[in-house]
Amino acid sequence: MNYRHAFHAGNFADCMKHALLVLLLQALARKPAAFSVLDTHAGIGRYDLGGAQATRTMEWQGGIGRLLADPPSDLPPAYLDLVRQAGAPEIYPGSPLIAAMMLRPQDRLVCCELHPEDSLVLRHLFAGNSQVSVHARDGYAALGALLPPRDAKRGLVLIDPPFERPDEFGRLAQGLITAHRRFATGILAGWYPIKHRAPVRAFLDSLRDSGIRDIVALELTLRPPLDPTRLNGCGLVVINPPFGFTEAALPALRALTHLSPDGTGEATVTRIVEE
Repeated sequence: MNYRHAFHAGNFADCMKHALLVLLLQALARKPAAFSVLDTHAGIGRYDLGGAQATRTMEWQGGIGRLLADPPSDLPPAYLDLVRQAGAPEIYPGSPLIAAMMLRPQDRLVCCELHPEDSLVLRHLFAGNSQVSVHARDGYAALGALLPPRDAKRGLVLIDPPFERPDEFGRLAQGLITAHRRFATGILAGWYPIKHRAPVRAFLDSLRDSGIRDIVALELTLRPPLDPTRLNGCGLVVINPPFGFTEAALPALRALTHLSPDGTGEATVTRIVEE
C-alpha cells in the first residue's frame, strides 16, 4: 500500500513492459472480434515526469527520455507514438492509459487498483469513458472474480505487482495459475523484476511445473544480475503468446539494451513450456 510508481515512471522497466504490451494489443487487434483487457495493478494511469516524485529519482531520463531523444529503429513505432500522444516528455502513460488508447469501439478495459488514493485518481482519468471500468480492489482477488471476461471471448490479463512483499514471486505465479484456470484461452502476462537469478529461476520453475502449456519468458537486463540490492533487469512471462509476438518482441528487447549504461545489456526470449 506504500508503493508509488511515480518515482519510477518511464524508467527502463516501464519502457520494456509497455513496448511489449503494445505488441500484445496489436496482435489482439488483428482480428475484428472484441477483446477485453484486465490490468490488475493499474496505478494512476498517467505520471507527471516533472513532478516531485519523478524528479527525485530522475529514472525516466535513463529510460523514456533516451528513447525519445534517439529512437531505436527496432522499437515498435506505435509505442513511442502513444507516449507522445499521452503528453511526453512531460507526461508518461501507464499501462491502463496505453491500453485505453489502443481500444477499438468493441473492446473493453477493466482496471484494478487497491490503493484508495490511486484508485480515485484512476477513476477521474477515465471518467466518462464507457469502455473502461475501474475497481478499487485487490488485483489478485479480481482474477477469480472478473475472469473470464463478460464482454468478450478474447483478451489479455496483465499482472504487474509492485514487488514490495518478499513472497511476491509466489503470489504472481499463483495469480497466473488462477487466471489460466478461469480464462485458459486468454493471453496472460506477468511482469517481474530481475535483481539476481535465484528467485527468477524458482518462479519460472513453478510455472513449468504447473501443467500450463505455451509459456515464454522475455527478459531485458541492463547489467549482469549479480547485485540483489539493485534492479538489474526485468522480465515478462507470457502464457499463450499470440502468433508472431515472440518474433517481434526480440528485436524490440535488443533495441532496449542500448539503455544499458555500460553496454552490458542483454535481451532474451526463452520458451519455458512448449505449446
